Amino acid sequence: MEERFINLSHQSGGHREASHRGAPSPKRPKRGRSAAVAVLMGFYKVLVVVSVIIVAGYVGFSIMVKAPEQAGTTPPSQAGSKLGSDGGGADAADPNTGTNSGLTPRKGVYNILLAATDAEGYRTDIMMVMCYDTVEQTVGVVSVPRDTLVARDTGNPHLVYGKGGVEQRVKDIANMLGVPIDYYIQVNIQGFITLVDYLDGVDFYIPCSMDYDDPTPGQNLHIHYQEGMRHLTGQQAMEVARFRKNNDGSGYSDVGRTQTQQGLLVALAKKVLSWGNITKINGFVEIFNQNVTTDLSLNDMLYFASQAINLDPSTGVETATLEGNGFGLYNGYRYCYELDPETTLNTVNRLINPYNRDLTLADMNLAKADSYHN
Repeated sequence: MEERFINLSHQSGGHREASHRGAPSPKRPKRGRSAAVAVLMGFYKVLVVVSVIIVAGYVGFSIMVKAPEQAGTTPPSQAGSKLGSDGGGADAADPNTGTNSGLTPRKGVYNILLAATDAEGYRTDIMMVMCYDTVEQTVGVVSVPRDTLVARDTGNPHLVYGKGGVEQRVKDIANMLGVPIDYYIQVNIQGFITLVDYLDGVDFYIPCSMDYDDPTPGQNLHIHYQEGMRHLTGQQAMEVARFRKNNDGSGYSDVGRTQTQQGLLVALAKKVLSWGNITKINGFVEIFNQNVTTDLSLNDMLYFASQAINLDPSTGVETATLEGNGFGLYNGYRYCYELDPETTLNTVNRLINPYNRDLTLADMNLAKADSYHN
């Protein structure tokens, strides 16, 4: 088509040149446009119409879907007991409002708690704070170990065992780390398995050899894998995510497990956001409706989905796990995970601080163990 159009242009140019030399060119009868030109013009018109529809749809979508509200207009209140000597959150609070002053959230930055329940379905076993900067298109993910020490006057001080479900975990973590959590997304184990299977599995490097059995009713875990790259089904991915130690006591701690969980999360995000899975959107919605609890509205989800199209999980996502000492004693409870103040502060500021300035330990509420055991 293009060559015929160029040839026509050359012929026309020849006629104009002959006329310029004074040699009258014979008049030719008018011809209709060639088939090639007609098809080209028709295609152009269709393209214009489609472009108008797309632009109109995008403008309409932009008008209808609003950016979600940010909860972080003021930091969470800092009230607790047995605080670490380096972190006195209650002292830094405004006595009139119970909140710190001088912190302004950056526009378009949201903190979302990503949580998963255990096999029994009522304990929030996995907790990660995800900070999504929709302006810079970056994501920071910080895992909070399930046994993290929470300054509770009564009851089990391990984060995972507190009453109140995921809503209380939101308050606990926000108060502990000094950052707001705007929304939460909680998925049950079956939903995780279903999602991985719907994506036809996930490729993942298993970080160590795993040999663990737990026949306890409700758990029924049998995890046996060799270190190395493997294509995992949903059930296998769940087992790898839950592994912590081998039958002989070797393996890794909660910190190692959260790092594995983060790696699986990134691998799944890459598959979900890949162009090849765009056609599976209806299935994603169905899985979400059946297995996820969230306080995000439909508008909020549409907004984040529209923004995530521009996110590259390979370069825009960074993960970390809060470091600490897992041998703390608190109110008679053992194996309380006491967060290390300095590394926690650094990790929070680097990955999940939505404010216009760095936080200090005075902005946090990090509990300190009574003593330690072997």
